[in-house]
Amino acid sequence: MFFKLFATTASLLLGASTALPQATPWAPLSPDAKFSLMALRSASEVHFSSVEAAKSSLFLNLPNQNASCDAGPADYATFYLQDGGLYLYAASATPQQLYVDRSGMGQGKLGYTTGAQPPPRNGERTSFELDENNDLMFNGAGFLACPDSIDGAWSVWVSAGVDQPGGNEGCLGVSVRAVEAFAPNGCLYTE
Repeated sequence: MFFKLFATTASLLLGASTALPQATPWAPLSPDAKFSLMALRSASEVHFSSVEAAKSSLFLNLPNQNASCDAGPADYATFYLQDGGLYLYAASATPQQLYVDRSGMGQGKLGYTTGAQPPPRNGERTSFELDENNDLMFNGAGFLACPDSIDGAWSVWVSAGVDQPGGNEGCLGVSVRAVEAFAPNGCLYTE
């Protein structure tokens, strides 16, 4: 009797578990998607931190971006990809495009320019892409986050073969995951 009851209960539970929604891998974002970026580095201060933009650079845990936004203040930056270039989203403002300087002087400096402003001498503007998990890559390279930047924030760099770029200490390798922004807030970020 006990075995029969156990077998019936177990089969009901197994059947119910297959009817529940199952975890699926990340679905790729559409090519015209607007998205925020989230740092992933478990057991660190920056795990699940949103990427912010200010003073022509990108940061994690920045208290205030001081951006001029269409729909009020934004706690994180919104991005989009176009022809291999990474841009800060602005519905009504001058375009701001990201660049990477992987030279010996730049050491993976990640920044952005506004309008017709050219990138630094060794700045590269294309080769950004999202991988199958929606992790942002630059020419196949990942990212670093370095502590003790402005207002206690962490600065974001591209991994260019230097573990502690720009004289920083305590830098961590991070994955930078794109998360679709369903109601993007267009902003003009500070230079």
